[in-house]
Amino acid sequence: MNIDSLLNYYFKDCNAQPLIEVFDTENIYNVYSDIVKSLTNYPDIELSVMQALSYCFYEVLDNVLTHSGKTCGTAISLYSPTKSMIQILVADDGMGIQQSLAQNPLYAQLSEPEAIEKSIQDSVTDGKGMGFGLYSTSRLIKNVGIRLEIHSGLHILVYDGKETHVYPSSSWQGTIVYFDIHSNREIDPNEIVDNRTDCESLYNETFTPIDDLEQLW
Repeated sequence: MNIDSLLNYYFKDCNAQPLIEVFDTENIYNVYSDIVKSLTNYPDIELSVMQALSYCFYEVLDNVLTHSGKTCGTAISLYSPTKSMIQILVADDGMGIQQSLAQNPLYAQLSEPEAIEKSIQDSVTDGKGMGFGLYSTSRLIKNVGIRLEIHSGLHILVYDGKETHVYPSSSWQGTIVYFDIHSNREIDPNEIVDNRTDCESLYNETFTPIDDLEQLW
């Protein structure tokens, strides 16, 4: 996987060094935890954003191991305090979205652009998951995002929270999920996940120190 090309395209205007992690089935939780904890070091990041982001981020990581046909992926993250912006990228060099969804007879006839656009809709899956990860991420973008890009094969989806477009693009063997979000806007984290889970409590129990939890009550 060409990490330099990802950095040059998605992080070229950044002043700081992004955090880069390679994850697999054995260390996925540690990578997830390391990246989320690196963001908790910045008290100016809105807590509710972190609560929703942590859920969506893990789902996107898990998608690689569940759907790509590969045993590992790459995660890149960066927080820019001056821009109040968090950037997240998760990439793999697997089978790609079209081939993955084609394992489900419902989506076997979709073209590549159709498959990529379908991937952010609710309950769309190849049959190995719930089809909720990219959908919840799109809801995060709708509420507090700047843009979501999904690059797979010869096409890229761009969603700005209002409109979705799929364009021809240079080839990427596998899938890239990139999104950037505003870090300073308060949201309802459980609304982001359609109230299907309590991501607020999940985050607090995992990442908030006991002393801080006591102050919340």
